[in-house]
Amino acid sequence: MGLIKGEPNTEIARPADGWRLPAAVLILATLLVFGGESTREWLRFEPDAIAAGEVWRLITGHLVHLGWSHFALDAVGLGLVWYLVGHAFKATGWAIVAMASVCAIDLGLWFVNPELQWYVGLSGVLHGILAAGIIVSCRQPRIELLALGFLLLAKLSWEQFYGPLPGSEGSSGGPVVVAAHLYGAIGGGLAGILALLIRVRPAGRI
Repeated sequence: MGLIKGEPNTEIARPADGWRLPAAVLILATLLVFGGESTREWLRFEPDAIAAGEVWRLITGHLVHLGWSHFALDAVGLGLVWYLVGHAFKATGWAIVAMASVCAIDLGLWFVNPELQWYVGLSGVLHGILAAGIIVSCRQPRIELLALGFLLLAKLSWEQFYGPLPGSEGSSGGPVVVAAHLYGAIGGGLAGILALLIRVRPAGRI
């Protein structure tokens, strides 16, 4: 949401890992919502402030939200994405995928969308997590994974040509920066491809 102006571990997560990582993210994001407008303004992705040295915004901008409705949408999205592909990596691998998505979003918004004044929300990273999970899970392709990948591509294509999905801006409480979804999916997708290549690399080769 906003205003327009080495090596991942690809083993399947153990049951003990479970929902620990997404739960931690949701707890932190919940606390930040309680911080209100002042917290959001201090932590959001804001290019002018980042250029002035407030580099923490490169990370924290993805953890703050416009309000409770925006947070609720991202929380449900995280739960659904984790249910679908959370088995694809262990916690360390997912942390690397998330950081790849964050970096791709930050770089994309900074260089490709200089008109953006600020951005908040987890949705871009969620698209990256979903893309990486689908790609890595395709080591054992299933029809539901292929369908999920098609739906993700269809959603991203719709957003780039026609804008946000109908009703998404009203339900989240503000404008949707669809470019962040695309950049996040690209970052996560690249991380997933790299993990897949490393996973299938023949023994003894670099």
